[in-house]
Amino acid sequence: GHPDWLQLTGLLHDMGKIMFLWGTSEDGQDGYSPNGKQWALGGDTFVLGCQIPNEAVVFPEFNKCNPDMSDERYNSKFGVYEPNCGIDNLMWAWGHDEYMYRMLVANGTTLPREGLDMIRFHSAYPWHDKGAYRHLMKEEDYEREKWVQLFNRFDLYTKDGENELRGDKMVKELWPYYRGLLDKYGLGGKLKW
Repeated sequence: GHPDWLQLTGLLHDMGKIMFLWGTSEDGQDGYSPNGKQWALGGDTFVLGCQIPNEAVVFPEFNKCNPDMSDERYNSKFGVYEPNCGIDNLMWAWGHDEYMYRMLVANGTTLPREGLDMIRFHSAYPWHDKGAYRHLMKEEDYEREKWVQLFNRFDLYTKDGENELRGDKMVKELWPYYRGLLDKYGLGGKLKW
């Protein structure tokens, strides 16, 4: 019942986690070892340049460890931002979401903005789940947030480890459909990662 671009978004949204292949333990992205660190790859995304909302992040006791929180330029409600500047004007913490969003844009995808927002902001739980950053949003950002919230109904804690569409069955039955969607939205062929 949802548009095909949303289905393709579901397939693509976490592919930014491929960054672990290029990382090292020192930068928090060691995906080669079974015990490798991946703290820089996933997790909730928050806005840089302003106060981290304690009530909206996991493990807020660690916010004080962030040097920005003891710098008056960055530790206030607005920080470096103007009121209602809009989510596109905010600098978000780096992670797999931002990487995948930028990769898709750099490759000229024709996915609609709603799909790109779902990819870019699906881990921005302080924003779309806890209501943080309202003072920085433009009016049109509220509609964009609704799309991200719709997508998240299908994301977190919804993966089915016992899915019958694995292996050969997936390749035979689903891959042709998704291949067509990749072509339709400008992502067929070789991509710049």
